[in-house]
Amino acid sequence: MNRSTRNRSMAWAIGAIAICLQATSVGADDPWITFRGGDGPGQGKKIVLVSGDEEYRSEEALPKLAKILSQRHGFQCTVVFPIDPATGDINPDINNNIPGLEALDSADLMIIATRFRNLPDDQMKHVVDYIESGRPVIGMRTATHAFSIPGGKTYSKYSWDYGDKSYEKGFGRQVLGETWISHHGNHGSQSTRGLIAKGQERNPILKGIKDGDIWGPTDVYGVNLPLPGDSTPLVMGQVVQGMKSTDPAVEDGKNDPMMPVAWTKSYKSESGKVARVFTTTMGSSTDLQSEGVRRLLVNATFWAVGLEDKITETLKVDIDGEYKPTRFGFKGFVKGLKPADYAK
Repeated sequence: MNRSTRNRSMAWAIGAIAICLQATSVGADDPWITFRGGDGPGQGKKIVLVSGDEEYRSEEALPKLAKILSQRHGFQCTVVFPIDPATGDINPDINNNIPGLEALDSADLMIIATRFRNLPDDQMKHVVDYIESGRPVIGMRTATHAFSIPGGKTYSKYSWDYGDKSYEKGFGRQVLGETWISHHGNHGSQSTRGLIAKGQERNPILKGIKDGDIWGPTDVYGVNLPLPGDSTPLVMGQVVQGMKSTDPAVEDGKNDPMMPVAWTKSYKSESGKVARVFTTTMGSSTDLQSEGVRRLLVNATFWAVGLEDKITETLKVDIDGEYKPTRFGFKGFVKGLKPADYAK
């Protein structure tokens, strides 16, 4: 091997090591993973991505999103998971244990994709302190019904079905703009095509996105119209007849009117601080195979932390390496994995 070839090989090796070191604080038994931030508009900003749903494989989707935000755009990203305390394995069916939520204490953004969690007070306190701090929130898919906390508990008002008018329907309705309502499309047989909401064509969150770019095999969720407060629909969900992006729209009235599948709003905390909020009822692990869905989430992240002037039509949203997500469904998660397995 000549000197020139040896130098090129060494440079390649150094580059490969640098990429590997992008993931840090990842031990074999750590119940979370952290991807270092680097160069990019997000440098110096910390994002915590909270997974924990039994159906849509947020434990697969959020690490991929975190790697895009970290490796492509410089954000430091920590992903936390539902952990079986007996084994240390990721287990979405354990609804009362997400260790590592204290990372929210110093976070600049929370991205949450949980479903019906009943967390103990010491874990839930970090979530609530974050929500009420006036810092931004992004909710994905089942985050509209992120918590199911029995009445009489310290944080029961954040439950998806909270009945008191003072905080009706909990975190979903009050913070994100909606709670769980219904499957509007037929679950598992009718997918979702995203169409830009009228008048939002120039919204920075939609830069680089046109009608049909956003598609996912998960169905459209029903919402109560109009959405509350200053909610602004950005993307409408066209129910299509099948499970391919090219399938035609249904003709049975479900698209009249269409349900919004992405919107922005603000949330005023108890202390009077106002937070930026972005919600999408898309976001399963299989939805992230769509470049349009990934671009929507990356753009929304920039907007949420006040970097909307850095959004361009060509922000990098490609996935590093092969991505073959597990199809959504109950009892369908890949068993025996620890958080470190998703740092690769």
